[in-house]
Amino acid sequence: MSSAPSGRSALLLRAVNVSGRNRVPMSRLREVLESETDLEDVSTYIASGNILCRSPRDHAAACARVRAVVAEEFGVDTPVIARTHEEFVAGLASLPFPSGEEKLVHAMFLEAVPSKGALETLESRLVPGEALALVGHDLWIRYSSEGVHATKLTKAVLDRALGVPGTARNLRTTRRLADLTAS
Repeated sequence: MSSAPSGRSALLLRAVNVSGRNRVPMSRLREVLESETDLEDVSTYIASGNILCRSPRDHAAACARVRAVVAEEFGVDTPVIARTHEEFVAGLASLPFPSGEEKLVHAMFLEAVPSKGALETLESRLVPGEALALVGHDLWIRYSSEGVHATKLTKAVLDRALGVPGTARNLRTTRRLADLTAS
């Protein structure tokens, strides 16, 4: 990538290193991405599939290449979703649940606009204390005080209603990714 734009982005892998399935060792992932893609300045943040890199010129092409490399190397076929520093900052500036606990507020970063009626479908599944808000391509979820384990918004329910791939990060991780992509 000879004349890539300055700034950093995060490429977010969906559902890796969760519940013993889809194991992707981050050190090996960094090595493979450095050698098999044109991503520059690759690093990772925690073991849940957060790849930080110099912003690629074509995010869609970079995501497709990373997905192919992860499938080839690790046998894990998972969507890869890009967010720039500016997108993280804008999402956090419009945070619909600013008083929510960091561990209970999640941003689900979507690959594209969700299906028509998705929000209404998901709202019908909320348990008391939960709330949803769609801000751009990010679905914000405030879970009840009982946490993620008490929700009816399972991965299958979210996937079916939204109609587009997405990957969620809690508010603490989202803030950290905004900080890490600032440099």
